[in-house]
Amino acid sequence: QVQLVESGGGVVQAGGSLRLSCAASERSFTPLAMAWFRQAPGKEIESVAAISWMGSNTYFADSVKGRFTISRDNDKKMVVLQMNSAKPEDTAIYYCATAKTTINASGGTRTYGYWGQGNQVTVSS
Repeated sequence: QVQLVESGGGVVQAGGSLRLSCAASERSFTPLAMAWFRQAPGKEIESVAAISWMGSNTYFADSVKGRFTISRDNDKKMVVLQMNSAKPEDTAIYYCATAKTTINASGGTRTYGYWGQGNQVTVSS
């Protein structure tokens, strides 16, 4: 059973930075496209960023462009979301996800078959 283990959530002041990490626990598993999603209280889940299998293509939601970056380390089966210039509206539970068959970066939830447990990020004003 593939598990995605997330770390790095917490509280940050507006304008600050936070780094979220997510690693696949299964040694024999090869993560393809990887992504981050978030869900704020009372709102639907939304895509944040995605990265293709080899890291050559990325996708970012308009709300985070220019502030967040996404990267991956395939040797470590890990994806990282670097959040800079955080805003209170970034407050949400953040989920990482990886695709079973898709190699290209995608913001669609249906692309991803494995999901992390979620990590709370709170940006204080």
